[in-house]
Amino acid sequence: MLNYRHLYYFWIVTKEGGFSRAADRLDMAVQTISAQVRELERSFGHQLLKPAGRGVALTEAGKAAFSRAEEIFQLGQRLPEEVKQASSAKVTRLKVGFSDGISKLAAHALLAPVLQMPDLRLVCHEGELDELMGELALHQLDLVLSCRPAPYNPNLRLISQRLSDAAVIWFGPSKMVGSAERARFPQSLDALPVLLPTAHSAFRDTLDRWFDTHGLKPNVVGEFEDSALLAVFASGGMGVFPVSTLGAAPAKLMRGLRWLGSSADLREEIYLLRSRRGLEHPAALRIVDAAQKGGAAPGFNGT
Repeated sequence: MLNYRHLYYFWIVTKEGGFSRAADRLDMAVQTISAQVRELERSFGHQLLKPAGRGVALTEAGKAAFSRAEEIFQLGQRLPEEVKQASSAKVTRLKVGFSDGISKLAAHALLAPVLQMPDLRLVCHEGELDELMGELALHQLDLVLSCRPAPYNPNLRLISQRLSDAAVIWFGPSKMVGSAERARFPQSLDALPVLLPTAHSAFRDTLDRWFDTHGLKPNVVGEFEDSALLAVFASGGMGVFPVSTLGAAPAKLMRGLRWLGSSADLREEIYLLRSRRGLEHPAALRIVDAAQKGGAAPGFNGT
């Protein structure tokens, strides 16, 4: 292990140009400083300083050691001020879990009200709902966004609140979506390549039931856990896809996508899960308030 005290004495000797001036600066005996520098040289196995007139000069090995010592101790001089600034800064930490299968486009829209908070430190984690619920109960997460409410578990004591109950619309590549496809929607889905969320998503079950209700047998050419990735592949020309009105705004920004049709009888739900200790988190309160004002049809379910 490098002895940083020995390195510091070597650094001071080099900057002062000799042991005597270094001893005066440090208010120490010359012999003590000299012995510490020799210990450093022994640990490296190379001579770092050589006599030069009344002072000392760096050897080639010493030049390399001094260059790094300069970086180390200049950083060290800045460290107290940086620690002071960090300790005095106001930071709102928000740790959010995204359950597998949730629409990332819609989740981003729900988090939008807090993204401009000047003191926000956002940490996002994706995983299985059961895993995220455990982390939420242990206060390792502040909230979880999920496509389904938390299953009843008296040991976890979590609260589920519906943030969004949004209608679903369909987009597709411009080369696939014309006036004829729009006029025949939703039956035109039988003739188009379709991209869907995977079975991880509760929304996929809703979609499959909707297809059955309308007698549709879509040609599914791709399945994605991540809705944003799904939209990227769609914009590349792979197929048409569904997205909630909540997540549609960022989807429309992708080049090459065109509106195909609306499914008023098809809805996508997103729930906010919190522990009771997280009820008053300022960012979570802002998210819920914005969802309610936006007409997201919130509901409440304590579990």
